Amino acid sequence: MDATPSRHRRRLLTVLAALLLVPGLLSGPAHAAPLHGAPAPLAPLDQSAVMGRVTPGLVDINTTLNYQSAVGAGTGIVLDPSGEVLTNNHVIEGATSITATSLANGRTYPVDVIGFDRANDIALVRLRGAGDLPVASLGTSSAVAVGDAIAAIGNAGGAGGAPSFSPGNITQLGASVRASDESGGGSRELTDLIRVAADVRPGDSGGPLVNSAGQVVGVNVAATLTYRMGNVRGGEGFAIPIDRAIGVAGAIRSGGGPGVHIGDTAFIGVGIADPAAGGPAGAVVRQVLPDTAARGAGLAAGDVITSADGVAINTATDLSNFMDAHHPGDTVTLSWVDREGNPRSAPIVLGSGPVG
Repeated sequence: MDATPSRHRRRLLTVLAALLLVPGLLSGPAHAAPLHGAPAPLAPLDQSAVMGRVTPGLVDINTTLNYQSAVGAGTGIVLDPSGEVLTNNHVIEGATSITATSLANGRTYPVDVIGFDRANDIALVRLRGAGDLPVASLGTSSAVAVGDAIAAIGNAGGAGGAPSFSPGNITQLGASVRASDESGGGSRELTDLIRVAADVRPGDSGGPLVNSAGQVVGVNVAATLTYRMGNVRGGEGFAIPIDRAIGVAGAIRSGGGPGVHIGDTAFIGVGIADPAAGGPAGAVVRQVLPDTAARGAGLAAGDVITSADGVAINTATDLSNFMDAHHPGDTVTLSWVDREGNPRSAPIVLGSGPVG
C-alpha cells in the first residue's frame, strides 16, 4: 500500500503512516498512549442531520503553488458572514494563489490571508467579496471525552462537491505527533490533539471534527490510514481542539502574539531542508528560485545557511521561524557556508512570497 507523492497535488493532509506517503506533511508515529480500557464507542451520528447542519458553514479551499508546479486542496470553516474562514496553515502554506468555494452558495472567491500560526498549524483567511455566508456552529472541545461519537468532515481527496462524512469516536485526548514538511519547512511537533478512530483522509485538512449535535469541536489536521483496533480496520485521525484554534484566530484578529504572523510572508527565494544526520547544523539550500534576493546574493543549491542577523540557524525550522518574525522590505544579513566549505555573508532585502 505504498504510494508516491504526486508532484501536482500536495498539502492535502498531514499523514502519520510511515508507509503511506500521501502528499502533505509527512510524519512519523504519533506519541500516543495505549488504548486499552477505552470506553466503548457511543451510537453513531445521524449523518443526514449532522451534514445538514454543518455543510453550509464550510468552504473547499484550492491552492496553486507555482514555484513547485503543484496544486493543493483542503477545507475551511466559516467563522463570520463576511467570509472569515479558519483552516490549517499547511493547507495554504507555500501557495501563490488561493480560492475558496462556499458550500452554501456554490460561489468561488479569491482568498486573502489575514495571518497564520505555523506552530499551531492554524491560519485565518478572508473570502474577498463574500457576504451573508452561513457560519459554522461551534461547540467546545473542553466538553469532549474519550468514547464520544464524532465525525470528521471535509473535502476528501480534493474532489469538491458534497463533503465527505467519516464517523467514529474519540480515542485519546492530549495526543502529540511530530510532522516534517516535504516542502522543506523542517519538522515540527503538534501537541494537545484530539485522537479519533475515523477514516480521516487527504483533503479533510482544515475541516471540522463535529459532535453528535453537529457542533465543531476540532479542526482536522492529521491522519493515518493504517489504523486497527480489535475487529475495526480503517483510518485514524487527529484534530486541533476548537477552543485552541479559536484562541489562535483571536490572536490573529488582534494583530499578533507569540508565533503569529500577520500579513504578507517575507521571502528569500530558497527551498530548504534539515541537515542530514551527522552533518553540519543549518538550513540546507535545496533550490534557489530565479529573480529572487537569494539568487542575487549568490546562494546556490547545496549551500548551508547558518545564521540570520546573528541568530543561529540550526535547522530549516529555525529559518522558517526567523522569517515569520519579519516582513517584506526588511533587510537581514544571511550567513552561509557554500558547497566548497567557504563562509559567506550578505545583506538581503526580503521580498513578498508564497503564503506561510
